[in-house]
Amino acid sequence: MDLPRHFTIRESGHRIHNPLTSAKLATLGAALGLPAGATILDLASGSGEMLCTWARDHGVTGTGVDISTVFVAKATARATELGVADKVTFVHDDATGHVADTPVDVAACIGATWIGGGVDGTVELLRKSLRPGGLLLVGEPYWRREPPDDATVAGCHATSRDDFRSLPDLLTHLGELGCDVVEMVLADQDSWDRYAAAQWLNIRRWLDTNPDDELADELRAELATEPARHARYQREYLGWGVFALMNR
Repeated sequence: MDLPRHFTIRESGHRIHNPLTSAKLATLGAALGLPAGATILDLASGSGEMLCTWARDHGVTGTGVDISTVFVAKATARATELGVADKVTFVHDDATGHVADTPVDVAACIGATWIGGGVDGTVELLRKSLRPGGLLLVGEPYWRREPPDDATVAGCHATSRDDFRSLPDLLTHLGELGCDVVEMVLADQDSWDRYAAAQWLNIRRWLDTNPDDELADELRAELATEPARHARYQREYLGWGVFALMNR
């Protein structure tokens, strides 16, 4: 049970595995006003930057669950680096269906709603771990602009226009799920650039040191096309944000 290698190669230099920058992640943490000792469950926690920095900056505690052995090891090392290893724990497991043993103050899935089969299922999954009055955090893409054709849809890694909603429609839909949207922090085009372009450098450095690896041809082809795809499609048409929700 692990992520395919091309994911960890592509994002090997990332601390945050989504288009939020460190500054935007810090903005979100400050905006939520979490008290010291607040408990967080972070499903698909990646390299643990949210839990580790919020434990350092706000005194929260929590558990991250991720399917990648590479990312869990990075998260554990990051906790030690920031001096919060006594506050946060990272578990190698499939986050799909994971429920906390004890209800938490914040239940989060930042950019991996596939664990619940989409936004609806992920909100329901997170609710199972949430104490009354707690916060849900969901990271999700949305259409910044209406895609004009199927090439644009595919260029944003979507299978159809229906994969994503516009931002107003996404906010409306979260309300239809029985949630009040109480905060949001959105990636911008520069955030997308920092996330995407860092992957190109990661891939190139990996190719330089692993030219004969079985994945080399695949990643070489990706590096040749990804910058233009990102600039033409993802940067222009796809938004991304983290939405804080409370059950009504």
